[in-house]
Amino acid sequence: MAFPYLSLLTFLPLAGAVALAFLPRGKDVMLRNTALFFNLITLVQALVLYSRFDPAQAGMQFVEESAWMPSLGIAYKLGVDGISLLLVVLTCLLGPIVTLSSYRAIEHHVKEFLVSLLVLQTAVIGVFLALDLVLFYFFFEAMLIPMVLIIGIWGGRLRVMAAFKFFLFTLAGSVLMLLAILILYFQAGIGSFDVEKLQAAPALPAQTQTWLFLAFALAFAVKVPLFPFHTWLPDAHGEAPTPGSVVLAALLLKVGSYGFLRFAMPLFPTATHRFLPVLLALAVLGVVYGALMALAQQNLKRLIAYSSVSHLGTVMLGIFSLTPSGVEGSVYQMLSHGVSTAGLFLVAGMLYERRHTLELREYGGLARRIPVLATVFLVLALSSAGLPGTNGFIGEFLVLSGAFRRAPVLALLGGLGVVLGAVYLLNLYGKTMFGPLDRDENRAVTDLGRRELFVLAPLVVLVFVMGLFPDTFLSRIRPAVARALQGIERVR
Repeated sequence: MAFPYLSLLTFLPLAGAVALAFLPRGKDVMLRNTALFFNLITLVQALVLYSRFDPAQAGMQFVEESAWMPSLGIAYKLGVDGISLLLVVLTCLLGPIVTLSSYRAIEHHVKEFLVSLLVLQTAVIGVFLALDLVLFYFFFEAMLIPMVLIIGIWGGRLRVMAAFKFFLFTLAGSVLMLLAILILYFQAGIGSFDVEKLQAAPALPAQTQTWLFLAFALAFAVKVPLFPFHTWLPDAHGEAPTPGSVVLAALLLKVGSYGFLRFAMPLFPTATHRFLPVLLALAVLGVVYGALMALAQQNLKRLIAYSSVSHLGTVMLGIFSLTPSGVEGSVYQMLSHGVSTAGLFLVAGMLYERRHTLELREYGGLARRIPVLATVFLVLALSSAGLPGTNGFIGEFLVLSGAFRRAPVLALLGGLGVVLGAVYLLNLYGKTMFGPLDRDENRAVTDLGRRELFVLAPLVVLVFVMGLFPDTFLSRIRPAVARALQGIERVR
């Protein structure tokens, strides 16, 4: 029997959550260090998986399969390809970073927070590895509870409202997807929820595909969030604690775009082509609308939240272009957004810890007092804006080049979002770091500490590694994308 790399990777964080459950409350240092230990060994396991992955293979690797409920055709099946591999590694990299960032951000119910964080990590990894629709749905729903708790318990003044809104939007979409999964099972007639077997089965009638695709698409559109299903996101980010905002932006939003690429589009290719013009239009609307809304924000976290709406619109534009460069760019942009936006939310949290406000008008002239933090902030802002030489440029360039082949006018509008992104990010940086240092509170601000440097350093390094050596990652993405596009194009 092959070594169960994927199961170990998936359930190591859950094992950490169980271990924390037996530790006493109030021992915050012990609790944090225990959580960090499990985060680090999970990251090591992810790096081992990365090193053993064969980039030349397009199909699933390290597949693990065993009967779960054989009478119903439900199996425990995990697998990884070049798309899911990098998303899993990103998830595992952010685990210790988020845990370290919580040392000052979370001061009450520390044990419960860390347990929620570790359970959430297992659910996210499971989503990216599941190859059975029921198993996927199990992990998809499992993400909901810890995220709602993180927002609702450790969030800001309007945390309950924000958590309820996130819960309501996500649940509404996922219930329809569950119904669609059951209908797909009976309509396919193969007696299995295995994703690969369902994709290889004879195509369903066009009308059936239409309704099932819409159900899947709604669930994933809420998660992306694709315009106009984005309204929960600014509230969730605005109220979530810093570690929660990092996980939400860097990981949970990728579940939606991954779901489109892995499930909705290959399972229902005829419906995908039917709705392609609408989906492309919604993606471009999200790019431009998110950028314009970010430009109007005066709250630091809400500005970054709306920038995520714009950037994820770019991701969806590339996916719906159905071109190799567009889809490869989308996957790359998922990773880049996870790195740069995680960093921006971490910087926002560090500024909040020093000034206890997120209003831009309260800042100004900070570069003189905190040059190291200002430099890191600038690198992350330029990365998010897509400056050549950074990770953000590679994904955006590939997406727009692929989209131009599919719909030149929409690609040009998508490019407008990139321009607006540079405007609102440089405006944000100018308002906070430059200008007069005319507030006493700003004169007392201190620069990064050692722990904060450890938190931000890996992200800054990745900004340049991904920007200067893109083929290190694209070589793993490319075969999997080609295989996915073959599945989507099999029926026109």
